[in-house]
Amino acid sequence: MNLNQITLPVTDIEKANAFYLTLGFTQIVKTPHYSRFECANHATFSLVLTNGVFSHGATIYFESNTLTEWVESLKAKGIKFDTEIIEQRYLWREAKLTDPSGNLIKLYWAGDNRLNPPWRVDISVQ
Repeated sequence: MNLNQITLPVTDIEKANAFYLTLGFTQIVKTPHYSRFECANHATFSLVLTNGVFSHGATIYFESNTLTEWVESLKAKGIKFDTEIIEQRYLWREAKLTDPSGNLIKLYWAGDNRLNPPWRVDISVQ
């Protein structure tokens, strides 16, 4: 089973579209209330326009093995980051930012540690 789709609520669909296009994603659906973007691995995520109050309970992660170059290129395009790239205790390098609607995003690189951290559970004994 693969996770392939997540939908984020947004308060301004045009600002959100522009933001995610600037991050480098390919837009594959665009309506006045809904957008969908494709990632390099063909996974997708979408945006849905909401007029109601919503809570930012999720964080979306986008991985790149050229994290430093990606972050620097986005800064050059005017994207503001909440943090610089930080070496995390869980062995990932990540930088935090928020989209125009306040959704938390982490751009990261984990390498082999994403699926095989030193503390990985031995699934053969479950």
